[in-house]
Amino acid sequence: MLPIPAEELNGSGTLGPYWTFYRAVAAEQLTRWLPGQPSVILDLSGGRGRWSGQAARAGHRVIEVLDFRRTVDGQSRLRDADRVRHVRADDLAFLPDASVDAVLAEERVMSIELMAESAMSDVARVLRPGGRALVCVDSLVLGMAILAEQEQWQHLRQTGEVMLVPWPDGSITRCFSSGQLRELLVGAGLEVEWMRPRTVLSPSTVDHVLGSDARALNYLVRTELEAHPDDDDTVGIHLVASARKG
Repeated sequence: MLPIPAEELNGSGTLGPYWTFYRAVAAEQLTRWLPGQPSVILDLSGGRGRWSGQAARAGHRVIEVLDFRRTVDGQSRLRDADRVRHVRADDLAFLPDASVDAVLAEERVMSIELMAESAMSDVARVLRPGGRALVCVDSLVLGMAILAEQEQWQHLRQTGEVMLVPWPDGSITRCFSSGQLRELLVGAGLEVEWMRPRTVLSPSTVDHVLGSDARALNYLVRTELEAHPDDDDTVGIHLVASARKG
């Protein structure tokens, strides 16, 4: 099992160098994934402005659905106001069918949204033919680490079923195997293009390398993105997938 607390692995702890690396990997993955032509992008990632801002600066127009539980960075909103439209909504009923070119579902939003099947069906509905979705979810690795910390040993044998994991703050996260994530996307009518752990380099490795030379960040990011651990859910706390609407 993982040698550091699960809450650290989910971004709420103090592993500063690792999370600097993680954010750099995520940003580069998004840069490579975004459409090459100016497009309309729907951002469901929780209203923090990071993903919508990056897409807007790349020349896209973004509809960002705000999460009532999170705050929005005022500077991000002001800077990207001409290209980002903010909407408060509980679902996507405000959008017509086939109205967006791409959907961002970062920040583990499909793990926080326990009715993920319904949400993904709505994502497929609003995508235009040929449109794509980028989805990040909590992995079984993270779920098992949390359950082990809570000494919920009986649940560790149920990895073939839907894994709902309670956090100390009372929230629930849904953890996916690669097969379950594929079923979620295919079940919504999308074709999976690729799937991989967000990172395969361990926090200890990243901390060691960056502790020796802070300038090694770009090298670590390139090393990470040149790895090809497709569908491998035995490493990494989050899974990332790209899917296309036929």
